Amino acid sequence: MALQHREADRIPIHDSPWQATIDRWRSEGLPSGVSPSDYFGYEIAGFGADTSPRFPVEILHQNDEYIIERNPYGEVRKNHRDYSTTPMIIDYACKSREDWEKIKPRLKANEYRVDWVTGLQRFQREYALGRFITYNAPVGYDKIQRYVSSERLLKAIIRDPEWVKDMYWTDARLVMEMCDIMIKGGFKFDAAFLFCDLGYRRGLFFSPKYFEEQLHPVFKELCRFFHSKGMYVLLHSCGMVKDLIPYFIEEGIDCLQPLEVKAGMDLVELKEEYGDKICFMGGIDVRLMALDDPKPIEREIKEKIGRAKEGGGYIYHSDHSVPKNVSFQQYKRVIELVKKYGRYT
Repeated sequence: MALQHREADRIPIHDSPWQATIDRWRSEGLPSGVSPSDYFGYEIAGFGADTSPRFPVEILHQNDEYIIERNPYGEVRKNHRDYSTTPMIIDYACKSREDWEKIKPRLKANEYRVDWVTGLQRFQREYALGRFITYNAPVGYDKIQRYVSSERLLKAIIRDPEWVKDMYWTDARLVMEMCDIMIKGGFKFDAAFLFCDLGYRRGLFFSPKYFEEQLHPVFKELCRFFHSKGMYVLLHSCGMVKDLIPYFIEEGIDCLQPLEVKAGMDLVELKEEYGDKICFMGGIDVRLMALDDPKPIEREIKEKIGRAKEGGGYIYHSDHSVPKNVSFQQYKRVIELVKKYGRYT
């Protein structure tokens, strides 16, 4: 109902705590063996396929604090051992168009890219619980910068647009074909949840002109495909992406998430300007959740949700994800406030 811009009995609730946050919550009262999703009643359960080139995973170095590994995209990443921060990217698999041509043959759809055992079992459980089931897939610019360093990719957007478009389309075809394979194998999806960060704290990674020329047609085709399957399309895009919302609406994106406050994304302002054309998910400042003073987060939830829920079209989520400086008790209160102010009378 929210995605149809209709008011139900309450707004839907979903969120994304870090694994390090969940580890902290375990020591503060989250019952052993109970997921945050089950404990807090999150609405969405996501499933996906491996749409990487499937390079062999290698552990290159580790100590008590860090781990350096090569992942299925061929990236060499340095992470904290609890994976609680953004990784340092040390190396990339694709340094030229010639490298890309060698990678392309690895991007063919097949059934081996799906976890048919535990994945299908978990799907059946979540489906039986009545959760909203999404097909999750990274796409577009954010996906391709797993292969190509950001600096090299941004230069290519200007200097070699045909190469960039080929990468976008090759990946998008794989994403769509894998959705078909999963549906034929027994999965049932209510929506696609696509992930493509396109902005940072002060603006877009590249101008709307290049988005329109290169990525806009890809998003249009992805939306056409998923809508033809009876699926909604949710887009995760971090940073200040307000200038792209008219394109998202034209493409058929049904919902935009997470609306980062620290990047200048204002939930109330966006709702007033675009709320009749696209749904919003997120926009609640996670930094306020960790404060000792409980008043700011209550004010944030009361004012923003009170406005955003009008006429439907809003799903609760933090404005990015829940970091480990938010205690279990603080977060329990957040959800209590969301339920309180998210009711329709």
